[in-house]
Parts: sequence; structure tokens; C-alpha cells
Amino acid sequence: MSKKIVLLSVLLVLMALTAIFAGCTSDGSTAGETPGGSTVSETVTITDALGREVTVPKNPESVVCSGSGCLRYLTYLQAEDKIVGVDDIETEETKFDARPYALANPQFREYPLIGEFRGADDPEKIIACNPDVIFKTYVTSASDADELQDKTGIPVVALNYGDLGVNRADMYQALTLMGEVMGKEDRAKDIIGFFNSSIADLNARTESVAEDAKISTYIGGIAYRGPHGFQSTEPSYPPFMFVDAYNVAGEMGTEHADVAKEKIIEWNPDVLFVDLSTLQTTPSAIDELQTDESYQTLDAVKSDEVYGVLPYNWYTSNHGSVIADAYYIGTILYPEQFSDIDPAAKADEIYTFLVGEPVFDEMNIAFNNTAFTRIAV
Repeated sequence: MSKKIVLLSVLLVLMALTAIFAGCTSDGSTAGETPGGSTVSETVTITDALGREVTVPKNPESVVCSGSGCLRYLTYLQAEDKIVGVDDIETEETKFDARPYALANPQFREYPLIGEFRGADDPEKIIACNPDVIFKTYVTSASDADELQDKTGIPVVALNYGDLGVNRADMYQALTLMGEVMGKEDRAKDIIGFFNSSIADLNARTESVAEDAKISTYIGGIAYRGPHGFQSTEPSYPPFMFVDAYNVAGEMGTEHADVAKEKIIEWNPDVLFVDLSTLQTTPSAIDELQTDESYQTLDAVKSDEVYGVLPYNWYTSNHGSVIADAYYIGTILYPEQFSDIDPAAKADEIYTFLVGEPVFDEMNIAFNNTAFTRIAV
């Protein structure tokens, strides 16, 4: 064998060994192309909301968010620029929209689809978008998450969306977990701190109000898997809880309730609030208060104590609007304790922190400028 052939053989072996060692990082994870096409040098293994261990690229360059509210959290974390596809609710043109995260990011309408809203995924469309990670809310079981992961070959991180009420721990865990995956741990802590301090401020303003000084109140028209009329309410409505209001429906003890009209008449609350999501349906809660003779007997209707608040549920709970509504409700029920609050300005302060834009006016215009104002009935 000639010396040239021997030297060539040695060079080929050395090149092969170099390629093998170059394919590994110092922590033992494999470098190269992820299912989404991004070159990564490090992975992390996390435990998602369903107890599944999922290995994901550290600080992924491209993601998709499936399910109600999922993209809202990515926007809160200031990582919305990492999305490469959206579900179809983001591309719809509608008269009404009460999702501040979407109003602040109209570019979402231009992204390719990954499926239908509420987590009705299309695996082929997801694969075509080439994400490094799939975040998914409202997953019914670990097997569903595993199935989507198997079909796409892309890691699926399940999140429990939670809320600012009884499921606040789930909400904070979801933000923390998404923040960990996206390299936004500090931002996740800031968001959680913002909500905690806002709720603490609301509580502090009203904790000294005596029980016999509290004004009875009720909110109707709350959306629940779609718009509803005045009988639709939340016995554990968070804004009422945060300002320690006397919610006449609170005795019902459920997260959502359709109250008998006769019961509302019997309660006869002093002040009424209307969730403006009701304007999507006919007759709306406002129509009912204006035309139904039974509701016309209510003291609050006769004394013009009816007020509009921003939608609470719109593609699940809008946490920023929950806090904004609580401040506005405080100005109505306890004007002295909230004398320093301009509700619209406060709402924009909240939205600017959470989604980067002051979108109150844009949202209010869509609802006929009835938010944070007295409604004529």
C-alpha cells in the first residue's frame, strides 16, 4: 500500500472522529437540527403540568401555542416573536375582540395556521411550521399530549392555564414553566409579582370596610363557552373578591352559574355590572335590562346603577382585564378608597406592562364605548 493511500486513510478516520465529537456538547446533549430546524447546542428536561418529563431545546428559537390562552402567556413573557404559527382564532376578523394580547399584536393574523381554536390541532400543519417546541393548554390527558408529540416528533409541553381566583397556583406554575423553557425566568417572576402586588393593593383599599357598609352587587352577561344574557354570572367573580364586594350570587358556591331570573329579583342588588361580552348575542344582557318588565323592578335599574365592565372570559380568562375591572368596580362601590384611580388610565398601565401596548380605547370602541361607564337602562 502506498504512503499516499495510508495518509488518506488516516485523514478520513480523523475527520470521522472530529464529526462525532463535534456532535456533542459539554453537557452530553446532542447538537444539530431540532425538529423545528433550529440549531441547538443544549437541551433541558422539564416536568410539565401533567407530570410528563419532556426534553426541549434550551431557549428555543421557534414555538407554537395551542389551546385557549396559550399565546397570551407567551405574549406576557415578551416571547411572542418566537411563534411560527397560530390557531385560527388569531386570524379571524371580527367586530368584537376583547383579547388585549391579540390587539397589541395584529401581526398574529399573518401567521400560518396550526389548527383550529381550543386546541384542535392539525399535526401536519404544525410540522410544516417547524417549531422547536409545542406549548399546549387545556390538555385533557397525558396520552393526548404524548399522541401529539408522537405524530409531530416535536416536544409538547402541557400547561394548566389556571386563573386569578381559586386556580392561581396553576396560573403561576404555567407562567414559571413557560418562562423556564423560553429563558424568560425573570420576566415570569415579574409578572407574578405584578399580579400579587395589584391584588394586595386592591385588598388593602377595601379591607377596612365594615360588613354592614358593603353595597350588594351582581354581575350578569359573563361569557362561558360563548356569550350569554344577564342570568349568566360567576359566584366567585375575581374582581368582586379582590375588592371584598358583597356578591349576592356568592352563596351559590360554583365557578359559573345560570341564575333564575326570579332569584335575581329576590336578591335586588344595589348595583349591577354587565360583562360586555354579552353584546355578541341577541338579546344581550343590556337589552334584557332595558326591555324585561321583571328587571325594570330592580332598584339598581330604577336608580341607574348599572355599569359596563370589560369581558372577563374571551378565549379563557383575560387576567389583565380582571385586574382592570376590579379597579373600576372599586371606584363605583368605594369611591373614597379609589379616588386616585382613573380606570381607563389604570387599564392601559396594566396592558402596557403585560402586552406592551395601551389597548383600552381600541377595545372599548368595539364595545360601543360602554366599558367603565354607566349604562342607560
